[in-house]
Amino acid sequence: MSVFRGRYYHTLDEKGRITLPARLREVFAEKQDNRMVITTWDGYLMIFPFDEWQIIEAKISHQSILKKEIRAFQRFFMSGAIDCSLDSQGRILLPPHLREYAKIDKDVVLAGMMRVIELWNRERFEEEIKKTEEDPSSLNYMADLGIL
Repeated sequence: MSVFRGRYYHTLDEKGRITLPARLREVFAEKQDNRMVITTWDGYLMIFPFDEWQIIEAKISHQSILKKEIRAFQRFFMSGAIDCSLDSQGRILLPPHLREYAKIDKDVVLAGMMRVIELWNRERFEEEIKKTEEDPSSLNYMADLGIL
């Protein structure tokens, strides 16, 4: 199975739509499903293929809603989520509340993150990359996992 990877620089159109790059659309096509869920996370948006989202929902549904932390997580992560599909031209419509949250107005970056896609305001994404370049110690995690 293919995964989402790579960085793609795009712009939002005047209606708040973004065209997914062909390579990312291919991964959705392999899953034979153009449905996805988009939600808020850490100043950017996360785009989940519908099957990945169902795994998350199943795990969350088994958590106790009596725990304050679980409710807070659900309130933020789950209530911010919207269902959407690619249109015939490979675009997705980002509702205003998601664009406002992620400060997305025109220039965006789609970052393939294996199982999901991150959607960033371009300026914020570049700031995040710069932080990592200036302090690459966070990349030591790969050594801890035995990857490199």
